[in-house]
Amino acid sequence: MASTFDDRVAKLRQGFTDMGVDVSEQIYQSTKSYIEHDADLAHQVIDGDNEVNGNETQLEKDAMNLIALQQPVARDFRIIISYLKASTDLERIGDNAVNIARETLQAKGNPRIPDVEIVIAKITKHIRKMLEEILDAYTTFDAEVAPVIVQEDRRIDEYYHNTRTAITEGILENPATAVAASSYLMVIRLLERIGDHIVNLAEYLIYSDTGKIVELGESGSVDPK
Repeated sequence: MASTFDDRVAKLRQGFTDMGVDVSEQIYQSTKSYIEHDADLAHQVIDGDNEVNGNETQLEKDAMNLIALQQPVARDFRIIISYLKASTDLERIGDNAVNIARETLQAKGNPRIPDVEIVIAKITKHIRKMLEEILDAYTTFDAEVAPVIVQEDRRIDEYYHNTRTAITEGILENPATAVAASSYLMVIRLLERIGDHIVNLAEYLIYSDTGKIVELGESGSVDPK
């Protein structure tokens, strides 16, 4: 029985990891399509979202079946619930990536703002690194990575606020750039939201370890709800 349970948890873990890798690729391809004004790549991201959604649905079914049929003890139960909740955030990250791809299609023909595109590429690289770190932590349920993720998300927030200010000031100086600028504002906002979802993944790691539902605040401390 224990072997069967462990095998099913391993399958759950692999499904979650595979989903995370696919979502990371969605992030990369969507921002690449936006920066390069590549409509074909944007369509690939949008069309591929059904697969990510299907993976999330399958993982949910596997998790619920594992709980119902195996009746796991407290620690194992929390691990399964963490995968279940985290998969929802992965799916939402994918949705944000798809929205960036859709913005690629909407922004077709807009004038480019190269300085902002450089920042988008930097944020994308940083976000994917965060996601890789959290996926690695989920293989061993190492909650010690949580404060690191919070610190890295602060950097994403800093990129977002600084870039938003620069774009807004640019609109005031040259109102003709307003349409293009609003598109860039949308994209950096979506990337900032992705960072927030990765922080949520870190919160579920803490839950799996302690059994407490926590909120990782601005200070990086862990505050029980």
